[in-house]
Amino acid sequence: MKKGHIKFVATDKNLFFATLRKRVDQHFKDKGISKHANSQMVIKTIALFALYLVPFAVLLSLQPPVWLSMLLWFLMGLGVAGIGMSIMHDANHGAYSSNKKVNELLGYSLNLVGGTAFNWKLQHNILHHTYTNVVHMDDDIADKLVLRFSPHTDVKGVHRTQFIHAFFFYGVLTLYWVLAKDFVQYVQYTRNGVNTNTPAQNAWLLTRIILNKVLYLAAIIGLPVLAGYSLGVVLAGFMLMHFVAGIVLTVVFQLAHTVEGTSHPLPTEWGTIENSWAIHQMNTTVNFSRHNKWISWYVGGLNFQVEHHLFPQICHVHYPEIAPIVKATAEEFGIPYLENETFMQAVRSHIATLQRFGLPAMNEAIV
Repeated sequence: MKKGHIKFVATDKNLFFATLRKRVDQHFKDKGISKHANSQMVIKTIALFALYLVPFAVLLSLQPPVWLSMLLWFLMGLGVAGIGMSIMHDANHGAYSSNKKVNELLGYSLNLVGGTAFNWKLQHNILHHTYTNVVHMDDDIADKLVLRFSPHTDVKGVHRTQFIHAFFFYGVLTLYWVLAKDFVQYVQYTRNGVNTNTPAQNAWLLTRIILNKVLYLAAIIGLPVLAGYSLGVVLAGFMLMHFVAGIVLTVVFQLAHTVEGTSHPLPTEWGTIENSWAIHQMNTTVNFSRHNKWISWYVGGLNFQVEHHLFPQICHVHYPEIAPIVKATAEEFGIPYLENETFMQAVRSHIATLQRFGLPAMNEAIV
């Protein structure tokens, strides 16, 4: 189905979100604070940009031995993931600042690490956030070559071991993103109508995508080679950086939806999901480690995915404050508030889900 062909049907519990939104709004009013970034977020932004850019500057200026250069590429990988989870993510949701230009500028941090903000917004903001865990609508759970993330697609023999081999493919995610994904999505979203640009606008978009890729690769690979490194060493570091970033980003995002307890509802023959949008989000989204301040800092509040899916335009630094409000309101309305207490508990749940989805018996509908 194309975007807009699936509708959510409000239930008697649709008062849940109206009540919750009023309470969250009142929280910010009582505290006298903005829903956007604060000084803590600004410091984090500087730190994460530094984690990506400073090691690269050291590589170019000091030319350390290979073992130390690999460590620097590793740190850059952590920086890429941190920028993606904390800075780019909030900015492209309009959550970082009340100033649209600031959000737009920081949203382009995705382009700085080799991606394309335009395509990301279509995949994430429109498809994933609207149709979470709805097969053929949410690109995040679309089958990926040898991986199956939905109980409603065909099981293949290779899926039996996906709970093991998935993590290797997670590691190549950002490398695929840099080299091919944006072009695949450009074609896909133009054909299926998710991209509503005119032909002239899309011609300019494609030009920008190509230029961004060329400039990114020229900088991240070309500059170290010019500085004196062999091409082989640079490519090894480049792939290490992306493997680290891919593992971190993919695992963190998968722990929110591809875990035990989430639902994967199918639309009716009339194209409706028999739930209000907000309750659908509660049934398809899971928090993890929300009391771990270190994880919360680094993953940009993506361990508070319940709060993020309900309030994507609130900066993630505020999620720990509003989480008790969300949980209490959900309990009041008899709606599940799904969470895994620890990171490892969430990882084990994800592995169990991958294993379950890899079995032939998983062809049956699970809602």
